[in-house]
Amino acid sequence: MTQTVELPLWLFVLIVLFAAVTFASHFLFPSVRWFFRHRLERAVARLNKRLERPIQPFKLARRHDMIQRLIYDPQVGQAVSDHADAEGIPEAVAFEKARGYAREIVPSFSAFTYFSFAIRLARFLSNAFYNVRLDYQNEAAVKGIDPSATVVFVMNHRSNMDYVLITYLAAQRSALSYAVGEWARVWPLSRLIRAMGAYFIRRKSGSDLYRQVLASYVRHATEAGVAQAMFPEGGLSLSGTLGRPKLGLLKYIIDGSDPEKRDVVFVPVALNYDRVLEDTILTTAANRAERRFRARIGVIMGWVLKQIWRRITGRYKRFGYAAVRYGEPLSLRTFQDSTDEDLTIPLARELMSRIGSAVPVLPVPFVSWQINRNGPMTHTDLANVLADWNSARSPADVSALIDEGVKQLKDRRIIVEQGGAYAIGPERPDLLRYYAASVDHLLRHEKVVDAAVAENDAATAGS
Repeated sequence: MTQTVELPLWLFVLIVLFAAVTFASHFLFPSVRWFFRHRLERAVARLNKRLERPIQPFKLARRHDMIQRLIYDPQVGQAVSDHADAEGIPEAVAFEKARGYAREIVPSFSAFTYFSFAIRLARFLSNAFYNVRLDYQNEAAVKGIDPSATVVFVMNHRSNMDYVLITYLAAQRSALSYAVGEWARVWPLSRLIRAMGAYFIRRKSGSDLYRQVLASYVRHATEAGVAQAMFPEGGLSLSGTLGRPKLGLLKYIIDGSDPEKRDVVFVPVALNYDRVLEDTILTTAANRAERRFRARIGVIMGWVLKQIWRRITGRYKRFGYAAVRYGEPLSLRTFQDSTDEDLTIPLARELMSRIGSAVPVLPVPFVSWQINRNGPMTHTDLANVLADWNSARSPADVSALIDEGVKQLKDRRIIVEQGGAYAIGPERPDLLRYYAASVDHLLRHEKVVDAAVAENDAATAGS
């Protein structure tokens, strides 16, 4: 027992490494994890005191625990059995497939990443690109939502900046859990998005097993009161108009709710921009009648470098206004009591209607719609129309608003000046139609326009 044993140096080093790893995993790592988790819990408790809607424990659960919770859910267990029978494979194989789906879906939320990094980055980008405006159709109703209710922000999808803008503007309310598409599954973007609490969905998956795993996750999140955000259109609008809502995610939320225990309140959120960063890509895809976006990484990086150079040389200008308006909230409990039919389709229609009525009327969409409809118009013509529809504004404000819209469109050669009037430019008529379409449902009815513009002071004001 006391004899000397000779070992090669490499074997001795290997033994020491194994011993160190074993010691760390059994004694050191658990203590370190407990120390940091305890500090995190105290930090989250302080953070929850200033949030309108505190972060739910469900959102802070360990990712491994949440995956286990999903794959052992009875609903998923039945789906695993059905999938194994349908495919003629062992249940163990189907179970591992379900586990893979759960790993793909479940986020790994980090309060530190969300509130210290993501919020600051979102604030910087939003204010760097736009003059940001926030407005309410009924501020008291939004702020008066039952604190125990599950809040779901339902938004139109104009740009990938939507995620950034809403993250920034909702920072004082809660940490939102987004449903994001497959475009965001690229490393390292996927790691950041998971840390922000987003969960990935396959929008065109034909697997019933996958849908059951996703439905189970949404049900657990809804039951736990997690604040969520979703784009019912499912993708960016190619034409500028509101698209048809996809019903899958909405149905999962309805099926996963129990209004008797916890109400679900949908908050319509309407976004609009004087310039959508991807507008050329989107209109090109619309002209080809396909949703494949050919945005080469070289083109994107070139655009980014161009904006950085403009900022360095002092020639950078923001892209006009970006406006967000909260619409009238809709309680699922109240809506359920008002109808005996299946809720999904009528609820989707009502939410899209409320989003549409809340869309901000900004300078570029307003000017685009007028010229697209009426042909060449002078500055005075445009100002008179706006003044008629919004008599509360001073002549100086009306003129400044028209100036902003005209300048943005002229700089991009979307409109041209001919004999003192502004007309559709020959180079980019599709872009004029794209911006006009975003407010067409409001401006084609004078009475609706009058109310929409009058209520939208905070979103379109030049101050």
